[in-house]
Amino acid sequence: MSPYPDEAHARAAIVSTAHSLFTRGLTHGSTGNLSVRLADGTLLLTPTGSSLGTLTEDALARTDLHARHLDGPRPTKEAFLHAAFYRARPAAHAVVHLHSTHAAAVSCLADLDPADALPPLTAYYAMRIGTLPLLPYHAPGDPRLEPLAEQTATRHHAILLANHGPVVAGATLDQAADATEELEETAKLHLLLQGHRTRPLTPEQAAALAPNPLDGRTGPSAAAPTKDTP
Repeated sequence: MSPYPDEAHARAAIVSTAHSLFTRGLTHGSTGNLSVRLADGTLLLTPTGSSLGTLTEDALARTDLHARHLDGPRPTKEAFLHAAFYRARPAAHAVVHLHSTHAAAVSCLADLDPADALPPLTAYYAMRIGTLPLLPYHAPGDPRLEPLAEQTATRHHAILLANHGPVVAGATLDQAADATEELEETAKLHLLLQGHRTRPLTPEQAAALAPNPLDGRTGPSAAAPTKDTP
Protein backbone atom coordinates (compact mmCIF):
# COMPACT_ATOMS: atom_id res chain seq x y z
CA MET A 1 0.00 0.00 0.00
CA SER A 2 1.28 3.44 -0.90
CA PRO A 3 2.13 5.78 1.99
CA TYR A 4 0.85 8.54 -0.34
CA PRO A 5 -2.84 7.74 -1.02
CA ASP A 6 -3.57 11.47 -0.83
CA GLU A 7 -2.02 13.35 -3.76
CA ALA A 8 -2.02 16.65 -1.87
CA HIS A 9 0.09 15.05 0.87
CA ALA A 10 2.49 13.64 -1.73
CA ARG A 11 2.90 17.03 -3.40
CA ALA A 12 3.59 18.70 -0.07
CA ALA A 13 6.15 16.02 0.85
CA ILE A 14 8.03 16.45 -2.44
CA VAL A 15 8.21 20.24 -2.08
CA SER A 16 9.20 20.13 1.59
CA THR A 17 11.96 17.59 0.91
CA ALA A 18 13.17 19.50 -2.15
CA HIS A 19 13.48 22.77 -0.22
CA SER A 20 15.25 21.04 2.68
CA LEU A 21 17.81 19.37 0.41
CA PHE A 22 18.47 22.61 -1.45
CA THR A 23 18.79 24.92 1.56
CA ARG A 24 21.24 22.51 3.21
CA GLY A 25 23.49 22.41 0.16
CA LEU A 26 22.78 18.83 -0.91
CA THR A 27 21.80 20.06 -4.36
CA HIS A 28 22.46 23.22 -6.31
CA GLY A 29 21.22 25.19 -9.32
CA SER A 30 18.70 23.14 -11.26
CA THR A 31 20.28 19.78 -10.43
CA GLY A 32 18.61 16.84 -8.74
CA ASN A 33 15.14 15.35 -9.01
CA LEU A 34 12.61 13.66 -6.74
CA SER A 35 9.59 11.46 -7.28
CA VAL A 36 6.80 9.69 -5.42
CA ARG A 37 4.64 6.76 -6.55
CA LEU A 38 0.96 7.39 -5.84
CA ALA A 39 -1.65 4.81 -4.85
CA ASP A 40 -2.91 4.61 -8.46
CA GLY A 41 0.57 3.67 -9.68
CA THR A 42 1.32 6.97 -11.40
CA LEU A 43 4.41 9.01 -10.52
CA LEU A 44 4.74 12.61 -9.40
CA LEU A 45 8.13 14.05 -10.35
CA THR A 46 9.99 17.31 -10.27
CA PRO A 47 9.93 19.02 -13.69
CA THR A 48 12.83 19.46 -16.06
CA GLY A 49 15.02 22.53 -15.58
CA SER A 50 13.61 23.36 -12.15
CA SER A 51 15.45 24.27 -8.96
CA LEU A 52 14.59 22.22 -5.91
CA GLY A 53 14.92 25.42 -3.92
CA THR A 54 11.98 27.15 -5.63
CA LEU A 55 9.73 24.17 -6.41
CA THR A 56 5.98 24.62 -5.81
CA GLU A 57 3.24 22.02 -5.33
CA ASP A 58 1.45 22.95 -8.55
CA ALA A 59 4.61 22.59 -10.65
CA LEU A 60 5.00 18.79 -10.59
CA ALA A 61 4.86 16.43 -13.55
CA ARG A 62 2.96 13.16 -13.71
CA THR A 63 4.06 10.08 -15.64
CA ASP A 64 3.18 6.41 -15.79
CA LEU A 65 5.53 3.58 -14.81
CA HIS A 66 7.24 3.80 -18.20
CA ALA A 67 7.98 7.53 -17.83
CA ARG A 68 5.29 8.51 -20.34
CA HIS A 69 4.16 12.07 -19.63
CA LEU A 70 0.53 12.22 -18.46
CA ASP A 71 0.01 15.80 -17.26
CA GLY A 72 1.65 18.80 -15.65
CA PRO A 73 4.93 20.35 -16.83
CA ARG A 74 7.50 18.29 -18.71
CA PRO A 75 9.16 15.89 -16.25
CA THR A 76 12.86 15.69 -15.50
CA LYS A 77 14.79 14.17 -18.38
CA GLU A 78 15.83 11.45 -15.95
CA ALA A 79 12.22 10.34 -15.34
CA PHE A 80 13.13 6.99 -16.92
CA LEU A 81 15.54 6.32 -14.03
CA HIS A 82 12.79 6.84 -11.48
CA ALA A 83 10.39 4.65 -13.44
CA ALA A 84 13.03 1.92 -13.73
CA PHE A 85 13.48 1.85 -9.95
CA TYR A 86 9.74 1.62 -9.32
CA ARG A 87 9.34 -1.24 -11.78
CA ALA A 88 12.26 -3.08 -10.18
CA ARG A 89 11.23 -2.38 -6.58
CA PRO A 90 7.49 -2.77 -5.94
CA ALA A 91 7.88 -1.71 -2.28
CA ALA A 92 9.53 1.60 -3.24
CA HIS A 93 7.32 4.69 -3.23
CA ALA A 94 9.98 7.39 -3.47
CA VAL A 95 13.21 8.03 -5.39
CA VAL A 96 15.83 10.72 -4.78
CA HIS A 97 18.52 11.57 -7.34
CA LEU A 98 21.08 14.24 -6.45
CA HIS A 99 24.40 15.58 -7.71
CA SER A 100 25.56 16.09 -4.12
CA THR A 101 29.16 17.27 -3.99
CA HIS A 102 30.99 14.46 -2.23
CA ALA A 103 29.07 11.58 -3.77
CA ALA A 104 29.58 13.12 -7.21
CA ALA A 105 33.29 13.53 -6.41
CA VAL A 106 33.58 9.85 -5.50
CA SER A 107 31.82 8.95 -8.75
CA CYS A 108 34.71 10.63 -10.61
CA LEU A 109 37.50 8.67 -8.89
CA ALA A 110 39.52 6.16 -10.87
CA ASP A 111 39.72 2.48 -9.94
CA LEU A 112 36.45 2.28 -8.01
CA ASP A 113 35.02 -1.18 -7.47
CA PRO A 114 31.98 -1.23 -9.79
CA ALA A 115 30.29 -3.73 -7.48
CA ASP A 116 30.67 -1.51 -4.40
CA ALA A 117 31.93 2.06 -4.80
CA LEU A 118 32.16 3.00 -1.10
CA PRO A 119 33.45 1.06 1.92
CA PRO A 120 31.13 0.61 4.93
CA LEU A 121 32.88 3.16 7.13
CA THR A 122 30.03 3.49 9.61
CA ALA A 123 27.20 1.36 10.95
CA TYR A 124 24.60 3.81 9.67
CA TYR A 125 25.95 3.59 6.14
CA ALA A 126 25.78 -0.21 6.33
CA MET A 127 22.19 0.05 7.60
CA ARG A 128 20.90 2.64 5.15
CA ILE A 129 22.85 1.81 1.98
CA GLY A 130 24.54 -1.59 2.22
CA THR A 131 26.46 -1.96 -1.02
CA LEU A 132 26.65 0.72 -3.71
CA PRO A 133 27.13 -0.45 -7.30
CA LEU A 134 28.72 2.01 -9.73
CA LEU A 135 27.03 2.21 -13.12
CA PRO A 136 29.16 3.26 -16.12
CA TYR A 137 28.95 6.79 -17.46
CA HIS A 138 26.01 7.81 -19.64
CA ALA A 139 25.12 11.36 -20.58
CA PRO A 140 22.25 12.77 -18.50
CA GLY A 141 18.96 11.66 -20.01
CA ASP A 142 20.52 8.87 -22.09
CA PRO A 143 17.78 6.19 -22.24
CA ARG A 144 20.38 3.46 -22.78
CA LEU A 145 20.97 3.63 -19.02
CA GLU A 146 17.39 2.53 -18.28
CA PRO A 147 17.67 -1.28 -18.64
CA LEU A 148 20.93 -1.38 -16.70
CA ALA A 149 19.45 0.75 -13.92
CA GLU A 150 16.34 -1.41 -13.73
CA GLN A 151 18.35 -4.63 -13.61
CA THR A 152 20.65 -3.27 -10.89
CA ALA A 153 17.74 -1.89 -8.86
CA THR A 154 16.24 -5.35 -8.47
CA ARG A 155 19.06 -6.09 -6.00
CA HIS A 156 20.07 -2.63 -4.76
CA HIS A 157 18.00 0.33 -3.58
CA ALA A 158 20.95 2.72 -4.09
CA ILE A 159 23.29 3.15 -7.05
CA LEU A 160 26.02 5.59 -8.02
CA LEU A 161 26.16 6.90 -11.59
CA ALA A 162 29.72 7.43 -12.80
CA ASN A 163 30.68 11.11 -13.15
CA HIS A 164 27.17 12.04 -12.07
CA GLY A 165 25.69 11.17 -8.65
CA PRO A 166 23.53 8.81 -6.57
CA VAL A 167 20.02 7.47 -7.11
CA VAL A 168 18.29 6.09 -4.01
CA ALA A 169 14.85 4.51 -3.55
CA GLY A 170 12.89 4.08 -0.35
CA ALA A 171 9.53 3.07 1.01
CA THR A 172 8.91 6.77 1.73
CA LEU A 173 10.46 10.04 0.65
CA ASP A 174 11.86 10.60 4.15
CA GLN A 175 13.55 7.20 4.02
CA ALA A 176 15.02 7.76 0.56
CA ALA A 177 16.28 11.23 1.54
CA ASP A 178 17.81 9.97 4.81
CA ALA A 179 19.65 7.21 2.96
CA THR A 180 20.87 9.69 0.34
CA GLU A 181 22.24 11.96 3.06
CA GLU A 182 23.99 9.02 4.73
CA LEU A 183 25.58 8.17 1.37
CA GLU A 184 26.74 11.78 0.96
CA GLU A 185 28.27 11.91 4.45
CA THR A 186 30.07 8.61 3.90
CA ALA A 187 31.41 9.88 0.58
CA LYS A 188 32.71 12.94 2.46
CA LEU A 189 34.39 10.72 5.07
CA HIS A 190 35.89 8.58 2.32
CA LEU A 191 37.46 11.61 0.66
CA LEU A 192 38.71 13.02 3.97
CA LEU A 193 40.40 9.70 4.72
CA GLN A 194 42.25 9.44 1.41
CA GLY A 195 45.92 8.73 2.18
CA HIS A 196 45.09 7.43 5.68
CA ARG A 197 44.80 3.86 6.85
CA THR A 198 41.14 3.11 7.48
CA ARG A 199 39.25 0.45 9.40
CA PRO A 200 35.86 -0.07 7.74
CA LEU A 201 33.34 -2.52 9.11
CA THR A 202 34.18 -6.13 8.42
CA PRO A 203 32.01 -7.96 5.86
CA GLU A 204 30.34 -9.80 8.74
CA GLN A 205 29.62 -6.57 10.63
CA ALA A 206 28.24 -4.89 7.52
CA ALA A 207 26.11 -7.89 6.56
CA ALA A 208 24.54 -7.97 10.02
CA LEU A 209 23.28 -4.42 9.46
CA ALA A 210 22.35 -4.65 5.77
CA PRO A 211 19.00 -3.21 4.61
CA ASN A 212 16.19 -5.56 3.72
CA PRO A 213 16.94 -6.72 0.16
CA LEU A 214 13.29 -6.31 -0.88
CA ASP A 215 12.39 -2.85 0.38
CA GLY A 216 15.64 -1.17 1.45
CA ARG A 217 14.34 -0.45 4.95
CA THR A 218 17.06 0.38 7.40
CA GLY A 219 18.25 -1.97 10.07
CA PRO A 220 19.14 -5.65 10.06
CA SER A 221 17.45 -7.65 7.34
CA ALA A 222 14.93 -10.26 8.36
CA ALA A 223 16.55 -12.60 5.87
CA ALA A 224 20.15 -13.67 6.14
CA PRO A 225 21.81 -10.80 4.24
CA THR A 226 24.58 -11.13 1.75
CA LYS A 227 26.99 -8.46 0.61
CA ASP A 228 25.59 -8.23 -2.91
CA THR A 229 21.88 -8.04 -2.03
CA PRO A 230 21.21 -5.01 0.20
